Amino acid sequence: MNAAVQPRSFGDWLASARQAAQQPPVQPRQALVVAGQVVGSVAEGFLNKIGRQRLLDKRYKLSNNEHSGAAAWHLEVPFGASVDAITDALNTLAAALRDEGLCGPWRDEQLAVCNPVGEVVGTVERGAVRVLGITTRAVHLVGLAPDGRMWVQKRSMTKPNNPGLWDTLMGGMVSAADSLPQALARETWEEAGLHVETLVGLQHGGHVDFSRPSREGDGAGYMRERIDWFRAQVPEGMAPENQDGEVERFDLLPLGTVREQVAQGLFTLEAGLVIAGFLGL
Repeated sequence: MNAAVQPRSFGDWLASARQAAQQPPVQPRQALVVAGQVVGSVAEGFLNKIGRQRLLDKRYKLSNNEHSGAAAWHLEVPFGASVDAITDALNTLAAALRDEGLCGPWRDEQLAVCNPVGEVVGTVERGAVRVLGITTRAVHLVGLAPDGRMWVQKRSMTKPNNPGLWDTLMGGMVSAADSLPQALARETWEEAGLHVETLVGLQHGGHVDFSRPSREGDGAGYMRERIDWFRAQVPEGMAPENQDGEVERFDLLPLGTVREQVAQGLFTLEAGLVIAGFLGL
């Protein structure tokens, strides 16, 4: 067989996937500062595209000034402002971006916004996090059958991201209202119809970090995300059943088949790297 058409090995896929997960921005970015604290970043000049009157009507000023020796965008909320005040300012900015068609799909879901030391200082609409370079958290569950096969899901074709690709048993965002255990429990029920307390040997397996450009905002987005993944056994006689309409179907596959399909690009990048972590690679 010609080498050009030989099946791609899992090792080759893994090397390129790790490189893809850690990519610099495609254009210069400037810090996004709210109430004197860096909470994200925006592409240079990006916020010039929005009408600022809406912000002024809410008494929030957006300016481009120096911060720590470099140009930065400042959403001016009084230093020491409450979480509610910062949240209102960020969501006003997010709405202005939405009105100009400059953010991702609007979800009516709030995600936590943290300062550089990890303290939650506010929340913002999920659709704006990539264009604002805000770090997000997600959770995945690797589910195994008693015989060692892996439960995987095929994402619905109506999903805004990676429709039709395969995924771990469960994968979802950690909302502002959830702790990590709460997100694990909620997403496991919504996506797979399983209660975490019925799973066997549930344990934290590790995490995967992403820093890479995003297509959102006409390519001005940047994804920064930590995915914590867990593993557990789904008891004999119990099968996942989707509850929220976001999963087309579930399959139970031998690990060798999972590796082959990941290498073929049939799984999301996030799921593939979680599976690699599960496999100890």
